Amino acid sequence: MQVKDEGASFWGGPDRLRGRRSECAVLDELIAAVRSGEGRSLVLRGEAGVGKSALLGYAMARASDLRVLQVVGVESEMELAFAALHQLCTPMLHRLDRLPAPQRDALTTVFGLSNAGPPDRFFVGLAVLSLLSELAEEGPLLCVVDDAQWLDRASAQVLGVVARRLMAEPIGVLFATRRSGVELRALRELEVAGLRSDEARALLESAVRFGLDASVRDRLVAETGGNPLALLELPRGLTVAQLAGGFGLLGTQALSGRIEDSFLARIAALPEPTRLLLLVAAAEPVGDPLLVWRAAERLGVGDSAAVDAEAEELLVIGDRVAFRHPLVRSAVYRSATPQDRRAVHSALAEVTDARIDADRRAWHLGTAAAGPDEAVAAELERSSGRAQARGGLAAAAAFLQRSVALTAELERRAERALTAAQVSLQAGELDAALGLLTTAETGVLDEFQRARADLLRGQIAFASGHGSDAPPLLLKAAKQLEPFKLDLARETYLDAWGAALFAGRLATAGSLLEASRAARALPPADAPRPSDLLLDGLAQLVTEGRTVAAPMLRRATDAFAAKDLSPADNFRWGWLTTVPSNVLWDDESWYTINARQLRLARDAGALARLPIDLTAHAIQVAWRGDFTEADAVIAEIDAVTDATETRIAPYGAMLLAALRGRQTEATALITSAAQDAADGGQGIGVQYSQWASSILFNGLGRYPQALAAARQACADTPELFLSAWALPELIEAGARSGEQHLAAGALDRLVAATAAAGTDWALGLAARSRALLSEGSVAEGQYQEAIDRLKRTLLRPELARTHLLYGEWLRRHRRRVDARRQLRTAHELLTAIGMEAFAERARRELLSTGETVRKRRVGTKRDELTPQEKQIALLARDGLSNPEVGARLFLSPRTVEWHLRKVFAKLAISSRRDLRDALRGAES
Repeated sequence: MQVKDEGASFWGGPDRLRGRRSECAVLDELIAAVRSGEGRSLVLRGEAGVGKSALLGYAMARASDLRVLQVVGVESEMELAFAALHQLCTPMLHRLDRLPAPQRDALTTVFGLSNAGPPDRFFVGLAVLSLLSELAEEGPLLCVVDDAQWLDRASAQVLGVVARRLMAEPIGVLFATRRSGVELRALRELEVAGLRSDEARALLESAVRFGLDASVRDRLVAETGGNPLALLELPRGLTVAQLAGGFGLLGTQALSGRIEDSFLARIAALPEPTRLLLLVAAAEPVGDPLLVWRAAERLGVGDSAAVDAEAEELLVIGDRVAFRHPLVRSAVYRSATPQDRRAVHSALAEVTDARIDADRRAWHLGTAAAGPDEAVAAELERSSGRAQARGGLAAAAAFLQRSVALTAELERRAERALTAAQVSLQAGELDAALGLLTTAETGVLDEFQRARADLLRGQIAFASGHGSDAPPLLLKAAKQLEPFKLDLARETYLDAWGAALFAGRLATAGSLLEASRAARALPPADAPRPSDLLLDGLAQLVTEGRTVAAPMLRRATDAFAAKDLSPADNFRWGWLTTVPSNVLWDDESWYTINARQLRLARDAGALARLPIDLTAHAIQVAWRGDFTEADAVIAEIDAVTDATETRIAPYGAMLLAALRGRQTEATALITSAAQDAADGGQGIGVQYSQWASSILFNGLGRYPQALAAARQACADTPELFLSAWALPELIEAGARSGEQHLAAGALDRLVAATAAAGTDWALGLAARSRALLSEGSVAEGQYQEAIDRLKRTLLRPELARTHLLYGEWLRRHRRRVDARRQLRTAHELLTAIGMEAFAERARRELLSTGETVRKRRVGTKRDELTPQEKQIALLARDGLSNPEVGARLFLSPRTVEWHLRKVFAKLAISSRRDLRDALRGAES
């Protein structure tokens, strides 16, 4: 990784910034903002040679009073995990002890200073942000990243995270790139185009030492699009006659290719030793002159070889080795013969210290190999293991892919290809994983390896969003694994069961029933693990029903709620572990299991997993009526998904908007989520959207629409938890819209779904639903039982809705005094919770009893806070320090402090001590 490409200096002076006033103004504005303490990031995007590096040089010159850190991406180093991050952070490593322990551990692991296990790459981003913020406490900081299109993927992801989270810290991050990868797409971008015609003409005339006809000059400017490097480079060595035809005569390839060809012509005229020296420099990405000269010496190249390269303005060897432009490097490397490239990489491998830089040495060895070489393949395999330990999955996959190519023995090649496919899947390189599976399957595979290949295909299908395709592939793999590893087969059946649940009605094959029957046919586990109990309970649920399955489901619930459960079991099975508690209407166990999973994900920095656990938590707190907390959790989900550029269906936001009764907001969320789920073959997402719709329309009193949505949500068989949760909505909507027969059928199903549970949540909803379809004292008794039971739960919205339904029933039976009591209670509860549509229903009912009720505004000063401000305020109220709040929300401590100042101003308070009183009632 070279420190800085000095290309701009070869054509320096005022020419390199000719016609860049508007771009320079943007850079001036960014630097001024950083000086004043505001974090900023910017991506300069443009073709090769257009002047991006010159603009970065301008920015660094203008920021002479700022501390500047520089990184340059090099194409040949894209496969080395965190290579660019090493360059950025090496000057700051002595500050690591100032970081919170989890962040410090993450960085020491990726830098090979410790072995704390592979950290989540986005957690590494948070650690780098903290490190930069620590440095910025001493003064404003500018980070400059040139040729970002050639950053290694791990570093690009981390730098993208850092740039997106800048707010109130005096840090600027400038990228220059030919194309914006996914890691940088969310950042502000400035396109750097060619020069204006007049500026381009002036630059061309400065490069051509003889007069040009105006028409020829204008043709050349038009052909280059005003690209400064093309205007300076392409005329070299051409006569007046040649220039008269324009550069178009040189070929029809892209402009960058034509500039490269111009460099090629100059390289070809150099002596052989000079060309070889250039090739060594091109293949050695560190920019270390000592390393370059040591490798050149092994190739018989002397010191004099550098003279011609410098005279031709292609290369400078000083404190660092620098090419005029990255296109010179690519031209040198592309023009070399395969034999010369292999010789150069072999020499570089020889002079690279295996103790200090074993992975770069292995990469050189792999590139130098002319054919299969087991020793090199094994070395690459070891490098892959080291990359995985540091969290560099993309690099690990690349090392393994090269290892596969150099493996001659068919059996070993197939095994390495399978391993490479697994690592590529973990890295998110799904196409590469499929290609490696094809490589493995064309080799010699035994039956166990074929089963592993099928398992990988199923996992790739699930990871790629093709939810409907995954269940049959996983079932096939599980069946094939049975004779070899029964434990792995059971785990794969559980994966298949989860995939079938996820696909729901959209599964093309491999239904829940098929997965459950296959699992039930397995011999019992000798010493059942929690996952074995989970599989047995879920399979029994589908094949034999809730009553029979209830004891096993309780055992599975207890196992995953146990304090001594290993973190690995929690992480391995995730959201699937809460299915038994959902089926059993056990809200306490559901909360306990999810709370532990959420804590473990936060402690481990498992950011890819965190949105799933946060979503479950958002659903729980919304259903408990803590809308302020739900808002804060949803803001945290947004913070994590923004930092990681991942997506998850807005399940928590959907339920919250439906419970609030905000039709426009809820409908937009529901419609979008349902379409995305349908497109991805995710039937559970479609079903969830329908359930949320039924709640929304019941709150609005639009019962026919609520009935239609609830019927769709209840249509799935076998009946698990979502379909059961939708039954009370169907019964209420059916009873209110005159569809008694539909409601009665749903009641029978609800009674069957709740009887085996025996919890107050289950029996309370069953009693309320019976009351809706009963008369006289029976109905009244059922309403009272429902209220008594639901009071013992934390599901305050369900209790409030029961008071509302009871009050409506009393009013219709002309018991106005009794009705007012229930409706007043309902109105107060619903208003306090924030269930606006249901509260309006209660208000209208109260008016019908003759009571005067004014519309009450829901909310206080705290509702002026943004969701993120609410979240920060609540965490600060609970005693978290600014660094702890920042770690939770991927913000620097300084940004947290900035947000808290805004919170204090909005709440008219002066310190953190006042937050508890100012936010009192935020839980209500």
